[in-house]
Amino acid sequence: KHSHAHHATLDLWHTPHHLMLQIRDDGIGGADAGRGTGLAGLAERLGAVDGVFVVDSPPGGPTVITAELPWRDRGDERSAGR
Repeated sequence: KHSHAHHATLDLWHTPHHLMLQIRDDGIGGADAGRGTGLAGLAERLGAVDGVFVVDSPPGGPTVITAELPWRDRGDERSAGR
């Protein structure tokens, strides 16, 4: 909505220990996780679970948002007796 993008892509992958998402759009850029509450709230939530949230959005675009979360296979929980 704010980026005026026409297209966006989402890449998603995981390793044995991390889930990673990367969103890229062709909008006008200028997104800043330090302003407003939307991106800042996402950064705070990811930080609360030892995740990483990076916004790269130079004026003129494009915007690339990368989120990395810890990954634990549900099989690990069962084997640990949880």
